[in-house]
Amino acid sequence: MTALPRNVMSSTELAGARWLRSSYSTGANNCVETARARCGPWSGLLAVRDSKNPAGPALLFSPESWAGFTAAFQP
Repeated sequence: MTALPRNVMSSTELAGARWLRSSYSTGANNCVETARARCGPWSGLLAVRDSKNPAGPALLFSPESWAGFTAAFQP
């Protein structure tokens, strides 16, 4: 079994990704953005990046891992 990649060095590697800003963002560009990777070895993974650095690195999560993470913070 091959391990999934955990990150990409530059978000620009995720061609075709549609980045969405967190609904908790204050509009001051100080939040995170997420996108579903659509190609390459990252296909189907969820990418998370810093909105202040859109060409910077992104962390990669399986859909199940991300759902578990966000569920832990639901009121």
